[in-house]
This record gives sequence, C-alpha cells and structure tokens, in this order.
Amino acid sequence: MLIHPWDAAQDDDEWRSWLRTRDFGQIAVNGVDGAAPVVVPTHFRYDGDSEVVLHLARPNPIWEALAANPVAVVSVHDDYAYIPTSWRSDSPETGVPTSYYAAVQLVCRAEVVDDREGKAEILRRQLAHHQPAGDHGEVAAEAGPYHRMLPGIRGLRLRVEEVRAKFKYDGHRPAELRERVARGLAGRNLPGDAGVLAQQRRRGGRT
Repeated sequence: MLIHPWDAAQDDDEWRSWLRTRDFGQIAVNGVDGAAPVVVPTHFRYDGDSEVVLHLARPNPIWEALAANPVAVVSVHDDYAYIPTSWRSDSPETGVPTSYYAAVQLVCRAEVVDDREGKAEILRRQLAHHQPAGDHGEVAAEAGPYHRMLPGIRGLRLRVEEVRAKFKYDGHRPAELRERVARGLAGRNLPGDAGVLAQQRRRGGRT
C-alpha cells in the first residue's frame, strides 16, 4: 500500500501496540496459475514479534495456493472513517473527501502444520489468547474433546518477513483542519468515529 512519510508508523512500538489489541483480519495468497488471489477472513494469534499462528479447515482453498507460493500477507485494518468535503475545507464545494484509517500488513512465509501435536499446540496458543480464563476443554493430540476434530483442520505458522504500517489521519495538514475534522467526528459519533478521533489526536501533526 502507498505510505506517505506523514502516515508511516513512528516506530515499531506504535504498530505493535495497535496490532496487539486486534486479532481478526484477512490472509491473502496469490492464486494458482494466475487465478485471483485467495483471501480468507480469520482470527489469528500474533506473538508480538515475528510469528502469526492460526488454523483453517482442511477444504479451504488457501492450501493449494500456499503449495504453489508460500508467501502470504496478513492484513488488518481498523479505526476507519469517511471524512466528508465540508470537514476538510471552509466550503463543502471545494473540500476534498478522504478516508482515515489504520492498517498493518504482515508479509509472511508460511509453514503448513499437519502433525497432530503441532496442530494442538497452535490451538492451545490461540485459545490462551482468545479465552485466557481457560474456560475450554483440554487441547491435546490424543485426548480431550477436540482431538477427534484435528484431522479436519490444518495449522499455519507464518514467519513475519516485512511489516507495512500506515496511520492515515491528515497528520501533514494544518492544525485548524485537523481540529475541524475532530469536531466533526465528535459530533457525528458514528460507530468507529471515537476510535478514529482517538487515533487522530494521539498522532497529532506530522511532516
């Protein structure tokens, strides 16, 4: 994606902190023999450093695509809003609308996990994240309520090789414009506007 200098993450801590509280996105893989990309919405577990783990059903079309090319992109976006013409100019007839959003893309190399213990380990890691209270059954390769279901899934370990992070909130525009947008977001109060406003104010001005 296009990332202007004023939209780039300030440092690795910024995008890691943002991603740490988000665990649903899309994994995209090139299609086989020039076919359209395979794009799968999914929950995942990011370890905060260099690995993403998840599992998908065995019939999922992503497996054929990964066999042909093991490079995948995990794409996550949030804190987005449409910013109308009247918020970016004194006149709605001359203002240019835009989108505000935060997005992180992890470019990864995939390892498919088919052994039972490997899949159980991925499930344990995911459940520890999504249900930290431990209110679930035992997850083991040969015991517990889930082990008979393991043949129906495959695991994925994704090694992060590149990160693309963008926080698009008009950081390069004058403070007067940013404040007008902030007032508009606070007054409109659509779902998501509060998150966008928090990001815009946190980021402030950029050059």
